[in-house]
Amino acid sequence: MPFIPGDGVSGGVVGEEDLLRLRYRAKRDGLRFVFTNGCFDLLHAGHLKVLEEAKRRGDVLVVGVNGDDSVRCLKGEGRPLTPAAHRAALVAALAPVDHVIIFHEETPARLIDLLIPDVLVKGGDYAVADIVGAETVIAAGGEVAVVPLLEGFSTSALIEAIVRLGAGGSQE
Repeated sequence: MPFIPGDGVSGGVVGEEDLLRLRYRAKRDGLRFVFTNGCFDLLHAGHLKVLEEAKRRGDVLVVGVNGDDSVRCLKGEGRPLTPAAHRAALVAALAPVDHVIIFHEETPARLIDLLIPDVLVKGGDYAVADIVGAETVIAAGGEVAVVPLLEGFSTSALIEAIVRLGAGGSQE
């Protein structure tokens, strides 16, 4: 029976063992396995654009969502705004996404080394040389893609706008 992206796992949020089985099945069935990751603390159109572009590059899109401690290390105290389980469920509900895994390390390096995706995708604020896991993917014959950012969309900008509004400021 061929592999069907998104099958067999409720809600699309998976653990590592399930993800390894899904990776094996995708490879066995000749499907392109795509991986991207992020904090996804406040979902916005920029996130969706990266996920849509990532999905266009393969058959199965897996998204790594940083765990709460990981986000705190990267973004500082007061972050994340929403718990990892909630962020993961929201990302999993997006049309381009087949599966989501929460990882707790500061970077997804270990996960990428484990999965060795056919395609690794990141947003345009990265150069290929700076993308965690790029060397692993390229050494295995895979592709690393950088998706241009959608101008004017970032979680930090959204947080700043919300704080300004809360302080009685304007949205402009």
